[in-house]
Amino acid sequence: MGGTTCADAPPCFSSCREAESFKEQGNAYYAKKDYNEAYNYYTKAIDTCPNNASYYGNRAATLMMLGRFREALGDAQQSVRLDDSFVRGHLREGKCHLSLGNAMAASRCFQRVLELDHKNTQAQQELKNASTVLEYEKIAEADFEKRDFRKVVFCMDRALEFAPACHRFKILKAECLALLGRYPEAQSVASDILRMDSTNADALYVRGLCLYYEDCIEKAVQFFVQALRMAPDHEKACLACRNAKALKAKKEDGNKAFKEGNYKLAYELYTEALGIDPNNIKTNAKLYCNRGTVNSKLRKLEEAIDDCTNAVKLDETYIKAYLRRAQCYMDTEQYEDAVRDYEKVYQTEKTKEHKQLLKNAQMELKKSKRKDYYKILGVDKNASEDEIKKAYRKRALMHHPDRHSGASAEVQKEEEKKFKEVGEAFTILSDPKKKARYDSGQDLEEDGLNMGGK
Repeated sequence: MGGTTCADAPPCFSSCREAESFKEQGNAYYAKKDYNEAYNYYTKAIDTCPNNASYYGNRAATLMMLGRFREALGDAQQSVRLDDSFVRGHLREGKCHLSLGNAMAASRCFQRVLELDHKNTQAQQELKNASTVLEYEKIAEADFEKRDFRKVVFCMDRALEFAPACHRFKILKAECLALLGRYPEAQSVASDILRMDSTNADALYVRGLCLYYEDCIEKAVQFFVQALRMAPDHEKACLACRNAKALKAKKEDGNKAFKEGNYKLAYELYTEALGIDPNNIKTNAKLYCNRGTVNSKLRKLEEAIDDCTNAVKLDETYIKAYLRRAQCYMDTEQYEDAVRDYEKVYQTEKTKEHKQLLKNAQMELKKSKRKDYYKILGVDKNASEDEIKKAYRKRALMHHPDRHSGASAEVQKEEEKKFKEVGEAFTILSDPKKKARYDSGQDLEEDGLNMGGK
């Protein structure tokens, strides 16, 4: 594993011999990949002879194998303090710096190796690796500014191949995963860091960010507050905490106004909430749906449809928004759109209730494609028998062929067609059984009448 002598050590041959024995035992365990035992024996060697550079170098190598790069860095640095010409010590220090993501410091170490041994191929390769990491850092920084978070994740994955212990790279990757909506992956990265360092403000911020974007705002605030306790000047945590509190308060105020029937105020509050953070997709989807509900209460049905459309654009899985929009489509007699939304809902959640809603919409769509006998007679769907009779007489008289005998052939043909439709409508709507079947959307052709609309 390497051998330099004790620097400025007093002549104590027995202790040096004992230290060498510990080192040899450490080497044997290292060769067997029993790094914990190797670490113990190298520590004994250091305790016995604390001024030997190679002992620190060996323990650094062992700590690196155990993934304890920060401790390994301390040992490697101590080894080159004791012996500045210790090539392996400089290499290990550089490797630790690189693994921890400090590529500039790593480069200096590898350059020092090349000053000592200009043909050292390992240092040449590691210098290239450090340069690659610096390049990925630079690209990632520019891409983060451009909000190209997918590219940042790619760059950090490449950089982490050379710097597996760099918390900074992992945090940046996790933050971008959260901003891309890949919350479980982001949570996993942040949680791994917090297991090693429970006070890491950046990791606490990312955990909070994931919860915030998943509309768990109260829990998110707790993490932001914790991050700010660890790092009071953490700008991102401060902004996110402010946004989260403002969103929560505004949404709750909107809900309160809605429950109290103050729809105008509720509309204003939901609109203000939507302006707080355009990046919070899940919460904003709910706010759009809530505002859509308000608009439907105000009978502003087209605006309600627009709000629900915005909600499902943000969250394609948002069943409540599809249901609200479908009802608005039903209310505005846009039955094909209603059927499409109810089909989407039923495919996602196959409940009896959703099946019935789809069936009703399909029935209304079917009915809408037939002749509207109520419209032909000019009466409401709840018209009484007397009202239907009066309307029939009035319309029949209006379109009777005798009344249009002096008109052009084209007008006569059109009026004759309308006269027949009036008769057809009266035949159905004046017969309780046929009317009931017509109202329920059943086919009427089997009655032997040409009901049209097919």
